[in-house]
Amino acid sequence: MYYLKTSAAFDSAHFLSGYDGKCKNIHGHRWVVEVRIQGQELQHSGTEKGMLVDFGDLKKEVRKLADDFDHTLIYEKDSLKPSTIAALNDENFRLTEVGFRPTAENFAEYFYSILSGKFSITDVTVYETPDNCATYRGDI
Repeated sequence: MYYLKTSAAFDSAHFLSGYDGKCKNIHGHRWVVEVRIQGQELQHSGTEKGMLVDFGDLKKEVRKLADDFDHTLIYEKDSLKPSTIAALNDENFRLTEVGFRPTAENFAEYFYSILSGKFSITDVTVYETPDNCATYRGDI
C-alpha cells in the first residue's frame, strides 16, 4: 500500500455559538489541514508513471479548499443575527457561513467528504493549534 500526504494552512477567525467557555468569543487560528491518500498501485505509463497521483494535483485541490477559508470569519448558520451579518458585510468583512459548528472535528469531516470524491482518502487531520488536532477517517 502506498500513502501520500500533503497539507495546506489558512488563517481565519471563528467562534463556538452556545459554548460555555472562552471559545464562545471570536478568536483566530492558523488552521493546518493534512490530507492522506492511499492506493495499491502506481501509474504504469504516461507522465505520472511511478506515481500514485501527481502531488501537484493533490496539493492544488487541498490548497483550493483552504483558500476558501483564508482570512475570513467562519460562522455556523443561524449563529449570528441578520443585522450583525449585514453590519459586517457593510464593512466589507469576508464572512463564510458553514452548516456545522466550526470545530476541528467538523472541519476534518468536511474536508474529507469533499476530497473523497476525487481521491482515495485515508484520513484528514485538522490542527487548530500546533498541539491540538482532530482526525476524521470516514468508513474504514
